Amino acid sequence: MKRTTTKTADWFDVLLETERAQAASMVLSPGQSTGGPDNRHEGSEQWLFVASGEGEAIVEGETVHLSAGDLVCIEERETHEITNTGDEPLETLNLYVPPEY
Repeated sequence: MKRTTTKTADWFDVLLETERAQAASMVLSPGQSTGGPDNRHEGSEQWLFVASGEGEAIVEGETVHLSAGDLVCIEERETHEITNTGDEPLETLNLYVPPEY
């Protein structure tokens, strides 16, 4: 068994991993973005769970609103960008299958 906390001082931090999967936390400040039109994971799916905050995800050109409780699966090779559109931090838990980082 492996165990950790999701609290971290970094905006992105790999928390736990096995040979087949990896968990990371991401905290974006209001207005902060990550990714972009060329950002993709060649061999991994990214499952993004929104723990708190508001934002948007642009995946393959399609924009979706993000809020607490949302779960998004970004499939391998899909381009994507995540942006905090709210007034509070956007906190997510990301699972990469298989590990990406």
